[in-house]
Amino acid sequence: MRSMALFCATAVLAAGLCTRASGQHATAFDVEDGKRVFATTCANCHGPDGNLIAGIDFGRGVFRRKFTDAELAATIINGIPNTPMPPNPGMSGEQAARIVDYLRSMSEGRAVPANGDARRGRAIFTGKGECTDCHAVNGTGSRVGPDLSRIGALRRAAELERSLLDPKDEVQAENRFYKVTPKNGKPVKGRLLNRDTFTVQLLDTDEHLRSFAIRDLREHGFDETPMPSVRRKLGAQEIADVVTYLSSLRGEATP
Repeated sequence: MRSMALFCATAVLAAGLCTRASGQHATAFDVEDGKRVFATTCANCHGPDGNLIAGIDFGRGVFRRKFTDAELAATIINGIPNTPMPPNPGMSGEQAARIVDYLRSMSEGRAVPANGDARRGRAIFTGKGECTDCHAVNGTGSRVGPDLSRIGALRRAAELERSLLDPKDEVQAENRFYKVTPKNGKPVKGRLLNRDTFTVQLLDTDEHLRSFAIRDLREHGFDETPMPSVRRKLGAQEIADVVTYLSSLRGEATP
């Protein structure tokens, strides 16, 4: 009975995927939405890089066997009997198809070498890279930038590499920097903690919590991230080592 359901789901999804493929390829929205659903539905078991289950590494396009897009989508919806892979009966075929679009995209343009070394990466992170000047890991380092204690559970290796090379291209909303200029004082920059109609709260570059009444400010607004690119500071192997180290961080962030 279940095999018949899987066959029917595959047939329906195949028809839908063929219809979409004949009209257009997956859009950036499809991939981004698939990433969002993957993060909330799949990453707990597969990991953000899709490599936590033996024999599977989505980030490098490795599956247990060769699947068509329709078969992958059907597996996402129906699960795999007698395995930890659960069914997702409430998921639509379109959502499953977008997850597949994201899975296919994960191995595209991957520039991180596979031979990164986490131990070397940690030494670079705390030494030559000077990363602890702004970031903390497991309570050690600065609070000016975001805590990285769980960054390996939250972001893919390719995303971590992109943040190291081009930090201004993508800044998470909770990590944005803000600049305020009091009417009777000097400008202050820091990581935005909260902003409402009346106040702004920052963690300034000296790690002090600062609160400002908006009525007392001459200017205020978002500022560029102070994080520099490592392009001129680290070589390709060193970057791979740091990315591997960051990918290994899955502990608890400090408050």
